[in-house]
Amino acid sequence: MRVHVTDLKPGDYLDSDTFSTRGIHVLPKGTQLQRDEISKLILHGVDYVDIERLMEKPAFPDRTSIIQKVTHHFDTMTEGFESAYMDALKTGSFNQSLVDDVLQPSLETLDKHKDVVSLLLLLDHEDDYTYNHSLQVGMLSYYIATWLGYSKQECYEISRAGYLIDIGKCRVPAALLNKPGKLTVEEFEEVKKHTTYGYEIIRNSMDDNHTALVALQHHEREDGSGYPGKLTKAEIHPYAQIAAVADIYSAMTSPRVYQSKQELISVLRELHTLSFGKLNARTVQAFIQHLMPNFIGKRVLLNTGDMGTIIMNNPIDVFRPLVQSDGKFLDLSRDRSLMVVEIYMD
Repeated sequence: MRVHVTDLKPGDYLDSDTFSTRGIHVLPKGTQLQRDEISKLILHGVDYVDIERLMEKPAFPDRTSIIQKVTHHFDTMTEGFESAYMDALKTGSFNQSLVDDVLQPSLETLDKHKDVVSLLLLLDHEDDYTYNHSLQVGMLSYYIATWLGYSKQECYEISRAGYLIDIGKCRVPAALLNKPGKLTVEEFEEVKKHTTYGYEIIRNSMDDNHTALVALQHHEREDGSGYPGKLTKAEIHPYAQIAAVADIYSAMTSPRVYQSKQELISVLRELHTLSFGKLNARTVQAFIQHLMPNFIGKRVLLNTGDMGTIIMNNPIDVFRPLVQSDGKFLDLSRDRSLMVVEIYMD
């Protein structure tokens, strides 16, 4: 069967060797096409290919069932953090065993779902910001640690530290945390204390100084502009450097009482900018490198009001992808007037 590349579907098989118009061998016969292979065909200017669509395709994990399990664990993680938060508010400490009982099975489920962007889109709702944010930071810290090559145990510890970074907010007046307008200097100074409060609560609850330091240092910046200690690069714990990236990404892409959420790819561009002096460059690079492929195949809304699908990440400008809309290919790296303003589940 001969079809146009825009009509290809993940799971199709090439029925013959495929060459570009310049005679370059792009993909061999028998290749099972997924998003990366389809993007490669488009990149090489291939218009039509011969494919074989099998009635029965190789078995893949049931994506729907995985998402259902992940959503269940998200709810459990949110409830677990709320419980620890309320315990810390009442007693100044929380039960570490309860945190571990919630996190460990949840992270095992995340191991089976590598599309982090879809997970973030599942979490795109306006529930209590502090609880939902802690879930996201714990999840993203886990993935970043994995991508950086940390051991399984270290990845768990880093995830747990990210999950607990804002536990100190329980001591900050709710009126300040939920204030819709700009904080005064005095109010901001009070909010900043959540880092030291978190350090104290975790030290009271766990025999784990690393986790306590992450809560204390996750707002520190490599150029010394952060708080509470104005630490510089060499003084910031590596786990805290990871949590800082996860924290900023989650905060900027989440709806909050005083700001609208920002689009996922544009925030990655801002993180890239922050990696020159404020955030750890290696951590940011790993985050961007592994997250960007997850956007391929996602439906998007453009600033023109048109809907489209991200076909491939642009090698010229990774933050401005190639989008297919109404049968046309739109190269956002060339047409700077076009912007992605919203991303949806594929």
